[in-house]
Amino acid sequence: MRYRDWIAAAAIAMLPGSFATAANAQNPQKYPAWEGDWGRGSPVGSWDPTKPPGLAQDAPLTPEYRAVYEANLAKAKAGIDYDPKATCGPPGMPRIMAMYEPMEIVIKPDVTYMLMESVNPIRRIYTDGRDWPKDVTPSYVGYSIGQWRDTTGNGQYDTLEIETRDILKGPRLYDGTGIPLADDNETVVKEKLYLDKANPGIMHNEITTIDHALTRPWTVSRFYKRDLSPPQEYVCTEDNRWVVIADRVYMKDTDGYFMPTQKDQPPPDLKYFQKYFKAAGK
Repeated sequence: MRYRDWIAAAAIAMLPGSFATAANAQNPQKYPAWEGDWGRGSPVGSWDPTKPPGLAQDAPLTPEYRAVYEANLAKAKAGIDYDPKATCGPPGMPRIMAMYEPMEIVIKPDVTYMLMESVNPIRRIYTDGRDWPKDVTPSYVGYSIGQWRDTTGNGQYDTLEIETRDILKGPRLYDGTGIPLADDNETVVKEKLYLDKANPGIMHNEITTIDHALTRPWTVSRFYKRDLSPPQEYVCTEDNRWVVIADRVYMKDTDGYFMPTQKDQPPPDLKYFQKYFKAAGK
């Protein structure tokens, strides 16, 4: 019986899949231990977390887009809509990497997935050595190609460098204060992700944005924290109480009434409800 068992085991080991499994078992793990959930570390109120939000960000905007930013700040004070994310619109790149909700990282040899629990559900970073495709459908997260790096020479990857481009959808902003990206949507985003040397529960992301709204590339450093709590579903539209009526933002309370979001904000004009009144025979 033992002899037959040995023969059977040897036969199974001769299968092609078993050869691959044995070969993989002999190779050291080259990819870093990043898989799992990562949550927000840097605050989301400003794109550069080392500076206060607003004009103090000192974003290197061209005069044209600085005027757009100042107009967005004025709209915010007046309760006028300027931010797609306020009503659950996709923030796109690079803003999604501010990490409003946790993301899960899944590493495969040819592609790394970033599964977002926010309004952009997934990023794919291709690491199989491919070139940029000639024809890509525009998207808010863009097309990303990455390259793993072993910066210490110990045979294990520790850094992922990513470039994202190929016509992103818009409009997009850097943050909730309204720092704009160019209308042409020809943004290029470069990222460098790696774990903190002193604390492997922290991941750094050096993000450089190249955009025609900027006078130079803009680099900021953000960080994420490993999230060991059970995953939680986040559906932006489920409890979204923000409503835009004629470019003004209102909040719907628990009784269904529209409330102003700014001081001295006028109530919604009833003309925007005429179709409802007519349909209801009122």
